[in-house]
Parts: sequence; structure tokens; C-alpha cells
Amino acid sequence: MLKNLQHRIVDKYLSIIFTKLQKLPYLPKRMVFAMDMFIAAASFFVSYYIRYAFLADGSAFRFFYINLLLYIATAGFFFFAFNTYSEFVRFSSFRNIMRIFLALFCANAFLLLAFRLMPHAFHYSVYTKVGFIISFLLSSCSIFLFRMLVRILYDYMFGAFVKKKKTPMLIYGTDSVQIGIAKMIRANEYLPYTVAGFISPNRQTQHHRIVGCRVYSLEEVFNKLVPFRGIKTVLLRTEELQPEEKKTLLRHFSEHKIELLSAPSIENLSNVRKIRKINIEDLLQRNPIKIETESIAQNLKGKTVLITGAAGSIGSEIAKQLCQFDLGLLLLCDTAESPLHQLYLEISEKHALVKFIPIVADVRNKERMKGIFEKYKPQIIYHAAAYKHVPLMELYPSEAVFTNVFGTKVIADLAVAYQAECFVMISTDKAVNPSNVMGASKRIAEIYIHSLSTFLKKSRPSDLQPRFITTRFGNVLGSNGSVVPLFTKQIAEGGPVTVTDAEIIRYFMTIPEACSLVLEAGNFGKGGEVFVFDMGEPVKIKDMAEEMIRLSGFEPYKDIDIVYTGLRPGEKLHEELLYDKEVTKSTYNEKIMIGSVREYDYVQVTGCLDRLRHIANHYNEKEIVRIMKKIVPEYISQNSEFEILDKEARVRPLESLNC
Repeated sequence: MLKNLQHRIVDKYLSIIFTKLQKLPYLPKRMVFAMDMFIAAASFFVSYYIRYAFLADGSAFRFFYINLLLYIATAGFFFFAFNTYSEFVRFSSFRNIMRIFLALFCANAFLLLAFRLMPHAFHYSVYTKVGFIISFLLSSCSIFLFRMLVRILYDYMFGAFVKKKKTPMLIYGTDSVQIGIAKMIRANEYLPYTVAGFISPNRQTQHHRIVGCRVYSLEEVFNKLVPFRGIKTVLLRTEELQPEEKKTLLRHFSEHKIELLSAPSIENLSNVRKIRKINIEDLLQRNPIKIETESIAQNLKGKTVLITGAAGSIGSEIAKQLCQFDLGLLLLCDTAESPLHQLYLEISEKHALVKFIPIVADVRNKERMKGIFEKYKPQIIYHAAAYKHVPLMELYPSEAVFTNVFGTKVIADLAVAYQAECFVMISTDKAVNPSNVMGASKRIAEIYIHSLSTFLKKSRPSDLQPRFITTRFGNVLGSNGSVVPLFTKQIAEGGPVTVTDAEIIRYFMTIPEACSLVLEAGNFGKGGEVFVFDMGEPVKIKDMAEEMIRLSGFEPYKDIDIVYTGLRPGEKLHEELLYDKEVTKSTYNEKIMIGSVREYDYVQVTGCLDRLRHIANHYNEKEIVRIMKKIVPEYISQNSEFEILDKEARVRPLESLNC
């Protein structure tokens, strides 16, 4: 009872001190200057007394006040000259301490020289250089001690109250970056964390201290800190860790119910408020992608750029990345009004100097798009507009055809008519050996783009035709169609998490990664290529679900269950990035390869598309898919009502299409 009362009294007075210190977060310059002058004057008096006390010469004190005034004036001048009082005392640096030493050294050296040159004028008598040495050392040490006391008072007495409201956190790693983060966290009283120590896998650094904090091994963390000190938070820099190391650490920490936080990236390192929870993107993230930013900037400078599907996951990220370049005009085209308006607000706020225009328009409407091309004459086109949800497009093949095929054809034909410089199409790995309507529609769009490019190369001079480029990659994490938002929602609701099949595998890439490579491919592509992105190792969706559950602080199958619902219509277990007969050639960017694709006759392809359009206009879904299978012989439906069509005889060689 008495102890509780004592704790309450201490907390009350600490709260009062805390409130007072909040109103005075730093000492005013005048106060610092006055304190330095007082310490210098006191040091001069003590040194004067020590020197003459040993000589037992009381007569020397007759001139003390004159010499003291001279010392104060000289020290004040050099303090002012070296600006020793301008830095916050509680953030005193080595450079500031050196300025103080220099100021005091110059003051004492100047007076010593003056006393020696004019001993009678300054009553030099027997006050030798020893007195000045004592004064210099004493004043320097005293001012240094004053600053350290202020810093300790602030860090510990002020922090004693604040730390009770903060979460103790360990930092994984002991490199200079982690040490810098620790210093910034300690200096920012508004962050909800306090550094309790470091974790190092290196035995040589364990049991040492860094910025006053102990360095621990993983075993010590799990066996001592977690059970006895209750530390439940660890900060990681995920970009420094290998994928397997990330997963291993996640598994160990999640078993002990430790929350993992992600440190800011190098470019955002100064903003420690960007500390956040680790997510699945951090675990799957690979080494940073290097692109030729200067070359891209030079190529896009002053040009009009059109992005279709600009409000989608890929289109909006391309738009944000383009805002770093000096464009002439950025056109953001989409039919989704609300997401487009949100993108408009975001770019207006973060990139006020970028000239851009949001356009509500449908790529399927040829007359509307023609008006846009006529008015703005875009030179660079990033075509990201597409329907991409596999199960929905199995229900509505006509819509997939109108948007993914003929929407692409409209934009590509207008790019030719208005002499655009470059057309970049965003495709998908689902276009390879497609098993669904969505993938087949994207494959048909690829075929048309490639045949058009080949036709133009044979019939037009190269300077009068756009460079048609296709980029093909897999799933992007966090996109509107990704499993990540679905899993996040299911985990937040307490589960279960639904996975279609225990063996289903997908390639994943983060949205910024994919869009950076799109810009890079569009920059150095010569036309007619299909660029395939290095998606890294394939990921089991089941493993991803388990990792996301652990990241949320739960145990898979114990706290939150995973259930298997079966493959959806049109879905297959494994996606591919290339056909079996396609081979790749490397480029200067190791993340981008060029697929050697088959050539198609433009006249035959357009004939098939005319037939497809005619059927699609009557919304005969089964007949639409039948024509799609003739255009794309590799299209074999899986888990779909259209599997029956695969049993019918069809023309397989594309070269002899008879649609």
C-alpha cells in the first residue's frame, strides 16, 4: 500500500516535471551563453586563487577584478565568434564541443600574449602562463560537464516518464544504418517506441554495447528478454535480408508472439515515422531493381504520355513513377470515376508541378478515343486497361473480348494513325498456354500487337511507325485482384483463410517493381518484342497464407485455419511466362528478358478479329470462346464449362487460320 502511494507521488512529480520540460524543450541561446560565461568566469577565479594561494601573494588580488573583466570580455568575444551557444544543449555534438575548446583556447592564448607584451598595463606580475593553462582546462571541462549534465537530465529524467508510455523495441542488426535508426528513435520523443537493445547473428558483436544499448543473440532474446522483460517488438531492415533468412526469422519470432516492424528504406531513412508493420511484400521482396532512370527521363522529357487503365493498380503506379520525370503532359484515362478522382487528388497533392489531365473514357469507344488522340496527340502510350478477374471473365467472354482485345486494337490503331512514338502493352503470364477466357483474350491482344508491328516494319519506314512493345509478367502483390487483400480481410475477421488448392503456385512481384520494369522496357525496346520479367521463384499460395497469418501474430491451423475450396473456373495450378517453343534472350538489365515469339500474318489475324467481333456483338458466349480457341490453339479450358469445346475438332496451326 505504501509502495503504491510512493509510486503515485513519484509519478505525479515526474508528470509535473514532464509538463514543465514540454513547455521548455530546449534552453534559449541567451541562457546558454550566460551559463558559459558564468562557468568561464568562475574557472578564471578558481585558477587565479589556486595560482596565488600557492605563492601566498595576497597583493595580486588587488588587480583581480580588472583581469576578470578583461577575461570575461575576451571569452565572450570568442564565444560569439565561434557561435558556441547556437546548438541545442541536449543535442550537443562533437563539433560543437570542439568549437568551445577552440574559443576558450583562443581567449586564454590572446590574454596570455597581451599580458606578456604589456605586463604593466595588465598588472601581469606573477600570474604566469600556468594560471592560463589551469583556467583553460578548468573552463573547458566545466562547460563540457554542464552540457553532459543537461543532456543526461533530459534523456533520463525526462525519458523516465515518457518510457513508461513507450513500447520497448529491439533492432535486428548492428550496422551503421541500424545504429543511425536507433539514434533517431531515441531523439524523437513522439515515436511510440524506445530502443531496448540490438540483436546480432554475429558472435563477435554480441554482449557489447552500442549507443548505451546491449547487443543480444537470438537465444538470449527468446530465453531471457521475451519471458522476463516482456519485449515483444523487433525492427528489421528487410531489404538487407535474403528471402530464406526473412522466412526463418518470421517463423522464430512468430512462435514467440513477437511483432515485426519494417525500418524505413534508405531514401526515407531520415523519416523514422515511416516505421511500420512488416507485410507479405517485405518477405517476397527481392534486391532493389536498378533501371536507367536518366535515360528514361531523357526519352520522356517534354512529351505527352497517355496511360489507359490509369486508375488501376498498375496504371496508377506507372503514373506516380512518371511524375518524377519532366513530362510535357500526362493523360490519365479510365472508366472508373471514383478511383480516377482519388488518383487525381493524390497527384495534385504530392506532385503539384506535374501537368496532367484525368480523362473519363472507355478504350472500347473508338470515336471517344479518337477525339482524345486528335486533341492531345500522345507520343508515349502505356496500355494497362484490361479486365483481369479470371472467374468473372469465364462468365462474360464477350466483355473480355471487347475490352482486352478490341480495346487494345483501338488504342494500337490510333497510335499508328496519329504517329505515336511508342506503345507499351501490359500483358500477363496467364496469356501463356491460357486455360481461361481472360488469359486467351490477352493472348489474342498480344498476337494482334505483334502482327501489327511486323506488318508496319515491312510496309513503312521505321521513323513513321510506333515501337510496339509487350511486357509480360505474373501477379502483382497488393493489386485489386491479388489474394493479399482477400487474405488480409479474412485474417482480420478471424478466418478461415480460403486457398483454392494446396499445390497452387504463382509468380509474384511488387507493383513498384513491375512498373519500374515496364518503364525500362518501354525505354530501350526497339519494337516488336515481348519482354518477360524475372519474377523470381514461384510461391505456393498456401505458404503465403501461412506467412500472412504469422505476420498478424497468429498460428496457422491453430488460431486461424486454412481451408481449400477447389480451383475456380479457368484456374490452373501453375502459371508460365513463356510457351515451350519460345526462348529468351538476355538484355543489359538482368531482370528483363526478350521472348522470341512466333510471327503472325496481319491480314489473317485481322480477318479472325472481324469474325470474333461479329460473334461478340451477338453475345453468343460459347461461339465467342470457340473462335478464341481457333485463334489461340494452346487455349485449353480448365475447370470450366467451355472444356467441352476442346473435344471438338479445330484448326490448330495459326498460319492457316480459318475463323
